[in-house]
Amino acid sequence: MQNPSAPTIFLASSSPYRRGLLDRFLNSYEAVTPGIDESNDQGLSPSDLTTYLARKKAEAIAINARKALIIGADQLAVLDDRILGKPGDHQRAVEQLLAASGKAVIFLTSVCILDPIGRTRFEYTDITTVRFRQFDRRLAEAYLRLDEPYDCAGSFKLEGAGFVLFDSVKTNDPTALIGLPMIWVADRLLQLGYLTS
Repeated sequence: MQNPSAPTIFLASSSPYRRGLLDRFLNSYEAVTPGIDESNDQGLSPSDLTTYLARKKAEAIAINARKALIIGADQLAVLDDRILGKPGDHQRAVEQLLAASGKAVIFLTSVCILDPIGRTRFEYTDITTVRFRQFDRRLAEAYLRLDEPYDCAGSFKLEGAGFVLFDSVKTNDPTALIGLPMIWVADRLLQLGYLTS
């Protein structure tokens, strides 16, 4: 499926989830950690911030890989206008889940593709709304023991058992919640000739 004559593809991310998605249809690409500062010093809105960070990650890798196609991505979880970061530990994950109980969390997943052939930048943001069921600490604790999603914004894994916490998921692309909106990415790579149909 991947066009062997197309330029190298770089994924500007260390996320194993994003690599797992690309592994489904690309047999040759390189994943590189962009190592950028992800703080929001400019006070950007969540939507602007995730677009900015995806672009910044792609551009950081492009400095040393000008002849490669670069895919940068970023994802933010937003609850009541507040960005939920990756919890990092069990206690913070419990707090995030209990705060989301009975509420909707908006996931913004942005992608920036830098194409070296046309010297063009393509950007897209997927919006996914996850509505959480009402649950107590016992269910939150039981779920966290199953998936240990401490490196995931929102403290759950859709590809794991996270569905036990949900009332509904509204999205145009279920892979976006995992870290990359693959319907859009695949469409763009097909149009650019990096994939053969």
